[in-house]
Amino acid sequence: MAGFTPEDDLLIEAHFNDLLKSCQKICQKEEEMEFIKKAFFLANEAHRGVRRRSGEPYILHPIAVAKIVVEEVGLGVKSVVSALLHDVVEDTSYTLEDIENLFGPKVARMVDGLTKMAGVFNEHASKQAEYFRKVLLTLSDDIRVILIKIADRLHNMRTMKSMPPHKQLKISSETIYLFAPLAYRLGLFAIKSELEDLSLKYSYPEQYAEIERKLDETESERAMFIEKFCAPIRNKLTEAGIDFKISGRVKSVFSIWSKMRQKNVKFEDIYDLFAVRIVFNPTDIVPEKSQCWHIYSLITDIYRPKPDRIRDWVNFPKANGYEALHATVMGPDGVWAEVQIRSQRMDDIAERGFAEHWRYKQQSGGDEFDKWLKGVRSALHSPTEDAVDFMDNVKMTLYTTEIVVFTPNGEPRTMPLDATALDFAYDIHTNIGNKAIGAKINHRIESIYTPIKSGDQIQIITSEGAHPTIEWLDHVRTAKAKQAIINYLKRSRHNNIERGISIFEKRMHEFGITPSARLFRKLLPAYDCSNKDEFYSKLGSELINLNDVDVILRQNSKNKILKFWTFEFGNPFKGKEKDKTLVVKSNGDVSDADAPKFMIGECCNPIPGDSITGYRNAAGIIVVHKNDCEELTRLAAQHGDKLIGDIKWSSYKAESYLAEVEFRGIDRMGILRDLAQVITVEFNINIRELKIQSHDGIFEGIISVYVTDTENLNEMISRLEGIKGIEKVQRINK
Repeated sequence: MAGFTPEDDLLIEAHFNDLLKSCQKICQKEEEMEFIKKAFFLANEAHRGVRRRSGEPYILHPIAVAKIVVEEVGLGVKSVVSALLHDVVEDTSYTLEDIENLFGPKVARMVDGLTKMAGVFNEHASKQAEYFRKVLLTLSDDIRVILIKIADRLHNMRTMKSMPPHKQLKISSETIYLFAPLAYRLGLFAIKSELEDLSLKYSYPEQYAEIERKLDETESERAMFIEKFCAPIRNKLTEAGIDFKISGRVKSVFSIWSKMRQKNVKFEDIYDLFAVRIVFNPTDIVPEKSQCWHIYSLITDIYRPKPDRIRDWVNFPKANGYEALHATVMGPDGVWAEVQIRSQRMDDIAERGFAEHWRYKQQSGGDEFDKWLKGVRSALHSPTEDAVDFMDNVKMTLYTTEIVVFTPNGEPRTMPLDATALDFAYDIHTNIGNKAIGAKINHRIESIYTPIKSGDQIQIITSEGAHPTIEWLDHVRTAKAKQAIINYLKRSRHNNIERGISIFEKRMHEFGITPSARLFRKLLPAYDCSNKDEFYSKLGSELINLNDVDVILRQNSKNKILKFWTFEFGNPFKGKEKDKTLVVKSNGDVSDADAPKFMIGECCNPIPGDSITGYRNAAGIIVVHKNDCEELTRLAAQHGDKLIGDIKWSSYKAESYLAEVEFRGIDRMGILRDLAQVITVEFNINIRELKIQSHDGIFEGIISVYVTDTENLNEMISRLEGIKGIEKVQRINK
């Protein structure tokens, strides 16, 4: 084989034979096995001599994807064939017509859905968003395409080590932003967890390595704890005559990291690191639900439950079909642990998601999965020209936490956590949402902006004179509500530009400013607009307003504390020499007149010493973000081609830079004096602002200080942690 060594050929053959072994369980006839071999021979020929960045033969990638499809997703022969062929049309001279002639129309349609195509939207749209939209639209045709695409992404994430860092960040951001939630929504929980962990590993390598190290250090004592925890449960369930399996595991690195970030606590302060799963074989006499609660009752005879940590997904399955009963209980030695109770059917669906769902469909009491699929298909067909808006809307349908509320007639409705009464109104019907003026929640009149809680019974109050306003967008959580409001606001579009021009010119006249190209270079990226017409249209339709325009206009004069800093980057601009060093002043001006301007991202406020990535916005300005900035993750998922990953601090000269630190501890006389002594005397750091409060012997507060870099800040934090009574000190990451 041209371009390959005999060792390569043996490697390819071994991997393919391994795939065939996996396919034996899905091939009922010899012709089906031959169908798979035929696809392999074509793909192997098409990718002949081509290698991946890692150096291995490219054909190993489609083979690996096909194996994930059959082993971890649970799909059939046509899906395996499509996985083997998924890059053939995109990367080789073979056409879709060739695929259809050789493998039939169904495989050809799946391969078409898996082929990345550009030019679906206007030239200004994000290529990534266009790609996501094309892939997601296949939900309306064949959901197997999404499942194969998730398998493709999983293998790419597993083999991403050889990619450059900025590519790793782009791919990880896409994965955590859309592919992991999609895997969750399709019930692929094991894949979802692995995608999250791998995304974290490449996006935040230091945090990932630290959590992994701490988990490794406690592995032996964790195994002892799980056995100690499970032993009495095992005895109790056996005595009750229950046929079951019990297993214990530590929660995923991503799950632990998310809790640390969400609750602003250290690794040692995460109280429910452990999860124990009980899978039982139900009897024909007692319903599965009753058996779940019976097992829960037996467990809580041994361990005390945490009342606010019971999750009943048996009576109210998740929208992706997931069913289980979760409870957090106090285990031995005062350690909290989560217990998951499932029947074998529930466990099969939880592990295999979509594929197992259909196998059990006739046995299932409800079909939440179908309800969700219908809803997401509806969202996918919402009219929109903007691919990024489309992707954000779809992202909103991938809820990770749901609640169940009820209509006045007692009909249950699944809504996302943090949804409002207005979301509920739109969930009932678009016309109900557009005319909503209030709600009766549990028979009490409340605002339409009121957040709803699980178990609420809600009645929407409407008025013919009511209509959506721009403020409504700030009070909805669901894609359906957001899209309906935007559609209403856009109906008078032909007058929006003229109205926007009038509003803008009047506002600029108040400031004594004449509109200019320089002014729009500042305003357009601030309002997320690519051109003036879009800006005027959004302004005229009230999708944006000028309430904060004075802040934006003063933006360059802010933060004069930082005198100047320097960035080094490797050839991010065409026509520039390979390595370039720019001195960037506090107003963003640079030493090289031909180079683009830089800005520090106000969302995360990086300071010298932070790991950073650049993002080129619509105005050509490079906005510098911290690598762990959530806004950067969103931008990387939508506009990965605009990232500049090899940007770094080179040298800097700063008097000081603003940072915020929060602290908490046990109150005592003189503690404030000790804090001030360390900060101002020992470190010679100026305090800008101090907020502190004390209650019931506990004090907590936030202090804003001017530091020179992260080293200076971290040294100060370390010293503050040593003050008597201080329990926690940490930098606030915006």
